[in-house]
Amino acid sequence: MTPAAATDLAVATNEHLASISNTLVYSSMAVYTLAFFAYIAEWLFGSRSKVARTAAALTAAPEAAKAPAVTVRKAGGTAVLERPKVVVRSASGARDVPDGPGAHGGDVQGDLYGRIAVSLTVLAFLVELGGVVARAASVERAPWGNMYEFNITFSTVAVGVYLALLGLRKNVRWMGLFLVTTVLLDLGLAVTVLYTASDQLVPALHSYWLYIHVSTAIFCGAVFYVGAVSTILYLFKDSYESKLQAGGRPGALATSVLERLPASASLDKFAYRVNAAVFPLWTFTIIAGAIWAGDAWGRYWNWDPKETWSFITWIAYACYLHARATAGWKGRKAAYLAMIAFGCWLFNYYGVNIFVSGKHSYAGV
Repeated sequence: MTPAAATDLAVATNEHLASISNTLVYSSMAVYTLAFFAYIAEWLFGSRSKVARTAAALTAAPEAAKAPAVTVRKAGGTAVLERPKVVVRSASGARDVPDGPGAHGGDVQGDLYGRIAVSLTVLAFLVELGGVVARAASVERAPWGNMYEFNITFSTVAVGVYLALLGLRKNVRWMGLFLVTTVLLDLGLAVTVLYTASDQLVPALHSYWLYIHVSTAIFCGAVFYVGAVSTILYLFKDSYESKLQAGGRPGALATSVLERLPASASLDKFAYRVNAAVFPLWTFTIIAGAIWAGDAWGRYWNWDPKETWSFITWIAYACYLHARATAGWKGRKAAYLAMIAFGCWLFNYYGVNIFVSGKHSYAGV
C-alpha cells in the first residue's frame, strides 16, 4: 500500500474521532436536558404577582371608554381638565400594552434559575460544537455531508444565534425553554432516525461551494427558526390579548405563561426583524447553489426538487416581507404567511431529502 493510499484509508476510517463526536453529541443532549429543567424551574418559581401588566392595561380599556371624554374638577378657583387614559390599537393593529417581565416574572429566585439555565445552555452548546468539530475532523471535511451532520450543525447554530442575541443584551430569555425543547427533539431525531456513520463524500460534493452554500443554508435556517418561534408565540399572545380586550377570562395557566412574554406587538416586530435581516443571505444561498450546480452538473438550474423548494421558500418569505409593508397585511395575517414560509423551509429540508428523489438524494439518511 502506498503512503497516499494509507492516508486516504486513515481519513475514511477514523472511527476514534467519530466515536468521540457521538459521545459529545449524547453528552450535549444530557446537558440540554438539565437546561430544560432549569428553564422549567424559571417559569414555575418566577413570581406570579408581577405578571398582570397586559390584563391591567386591557381590562382598563372598557371602563375608560365609558368615561366622559373630559372631566372638569375645581382645584381652588381653577378648573382642571382630566382626560381618561384609553388603551387603543395603533395603525398596525398592535395594542398599546407593556411587555411582560420575562419567564422569571421579575422574581429573584426565578431569575437565579434562569441564569442557571442559560449557563447550562452555553455548556451544552460548547459540548455539541465539540461534537460537530470532531465529526468534521474524523473525515477532514465540512460536517454537513448528510442529514445527520446537517441536523447536529443546525441545532448548534440555532442555539448559537440565541446565545448571540443574549450576548447583545437582547431580552430573549423567554425563548430559552422553547428553543431547548425543540433542540432536544432535533437531536433525538438525528441520533436515531437520521444517524449516518462517518464517511467520505460522494464526488459531486467535493467542492469549496460545500463550505459556502451549505453553511449559509444552515445559518439561514437557524435564524428562520428563531423567527418562527417568535411568530408562534406572537399568535398565542395576540389571541390572549384579544380575549382580554373582549372581556374574556383566560385560564390561570395561560395567564401565568403568556403574561410573562413580551407584548404581541414586540414579538411580531422581533420576528419580522430577524426574518428580514436573514432574507438577503437566503437569496445568496440560492444563487450560490445555482453556481455550484453549474460547476457540478453543467446547468445552473435543473428544477431539481431541492432547487424548486428552495425557490418556493424564497417566494414565501418574499411574500411575507412584502405583506408587512402593505396596508392590511400586518399582525396575524402576516404571521400566518411567516409560518407557511417556515413550513416550506422545513419541507425543503426534511421532506425533499427523505421522500423525494432527485440530484440531492446523496444527502439522504
